[in-house]
Amino acid sequence: MVSQRLASIHESTTMKISAMAKKMNSTGLDVIDMGVGEPDFDTPRHIVEAGCSSIRAGETHYTPTAGIPELREAIAEKLRRENCIDVTAEDVLVTPGAKMAVFAAAQALIQEGDHCLLIGPSWVSYEPSVNFAGGRVVWGRVDEEFKPVNLAGEITPQTRAIIVNSPSNPTGAVLGRDILEEIRDLACDHNLYVISDEIYEKIIYGYEHASIGSLAGMEDRTVTVNGFSKAYAMTGWRLGYLTGPKEIMKWVTRLLSHSVSQAATFVQHAGVAALRGPQDDVGSMVAEFRARRDFLVAGLRKLEIPCSMPGGAFYVFPNVSGFGGGDAFTERLLKEALIAATPGSAFGPDGDDFVRLSYAISQKRLREALQRMAKMLE
Repeated sequence: MVSQRLASIHESTTMKISAMAKKMNSTGLDVIDMGVGEPDFDTPRHIVEAGCSSIRAGETHYTPTAGIPELREAIAEKLRRENCIDVTAEDVLVTPGAKMAVFAAAQALIQEGDHCLLIGPSWVSYEPSVNFAGGRVVWGRVDEEFKPVNLAGEITPQTRAIIVNSPSNPTGAVLGRDILEEIRDLACDHNLYVISDEIYEKIIYGYEHASIGSLAGMEDRTVTVNGFSKAYAMTGWRLGYLTGPKEIMKWVTRLLSHSVSQAATFVQHAGVAALRGPQDDVGSMVAEFRARRDFLVAGLRKLEIPCSMPGGAFYVFPNVSGFGGGDAFTERLLKEALIAATPGSAFGPDGDDFVRLSYAISQKRLREALQRMAKMLE
């Protein structure tokens, strides 16, 4: 009874596993949730206060679809200062979460029959967004460090866009400037658009984040997506944004006006406080994530589970092919160790041998998770 287009959309595996872990915990089981993709920190206090003050001030009515002027200006300032992307407030659209920004960009750029190139294991919502637009995903291969290999060989006459996600969910891989320049050259040579999802840009370790939209020749080919969920621990607030070519943004605005209308008004005012207020909490959170990353990777390697060292985000993506593959290993983790994780197959065909483990949990829980894994593998 449902439309064919909607029937083509698979359930989000990450959201499904998180809901399953919460349900099991509610029955009294002590499930360690390593499938969740959100920081376990509280939203910084000054951001919370800004949101509460906005509600008390009566800022609970409609705003322009594109967002309140103060937030759009703050985002434009941030993009110019940190990302070297030359935009004005008029070029910025605010969305209820970065996921909506990705979805809207895909609907604006992908036409029926178009191909969209994804680079190796990729976030679970990219392919459904492309499919809903009538397009088809083509998977680019990656090496053992999850860096792209021979992207040029995956481009067809039907290719319309490439989605870039750095740091990456699920692998944590960071694409250096040399790789971004290679993607830039392909986009220019083949007249392609790039959707650059930079939601994890601040959760990065020992690397410098680079935005492909700042590279020469990409000004009119790049839609840059970002948001507040990861850097400011604001997942439940649902606040994201995108910027790109004016003509594309015009049509994205129209889509938003007929779907979500706008991001919540008081949440937008909290977003202004996030960007213009103190950034100390971000630095502290990233330092803790880095310590957890190091602890978890060392622990997995001690268990003889091969795991590359991620350069960003808060996930590891170990190879469990020696333990039956990602699906079987994930099932064992839940049944035998009460650990919720996400099978690598959820992130594309090259993820079958892997499992995604989130370290957005305390070091104490990470230690316990490693102990449970060790017992399971004995």
